[in-house]
Amino acid sequence: MTFIPTSLDDALDVADDAVEALLEDWRPEDVALLTTGARHDEQVSRQEVLGQDGYWDTFWDIDQVFYGHVLGFKGLERRCVVLCANEASVKDRSRERLYVGLSRATDKLVVVGPPELIREIGGPEVAKRLGVGIA
Repeated sequence: MTFIPTSLDDALDVADDAVEALLEDWRPEDVALLTTGARHDEQVSRQEVLGQDGYWDTFWDIDQVFYGHVLGFKGLERRCVVLCANEASVKDRSRERLYVGLSRATDKLVVVGPPELIREIGGPEVAKRLGVGIA
């Protein structure tokens, strides 16, 4: 498990960089980028162009990284997951979103986001496990 601290404004860009780094050693079909807040532009684009059914067909595409939101990824997994904690504020389901995202990778998990957001949502134990420093 790897934690990459970043600002909220830079979280999606840093998550994209983490995906690119994973693709040096992993196949695209092994990688998913999941967000806890706003959807990634790639997910939005695929849903608009392909429709919902076509978008979900990309889950099985061996040539593409899958982009999704954690709440739509319940019960699914990938070998490598980049979890982008990009919620602008803590909401009722924030902890659920974080926990779902933390459990979707079978081999490699990379968490990207503001350390203070991770601490606030996940609490001290999650922060400790991710190596998020104490504020």
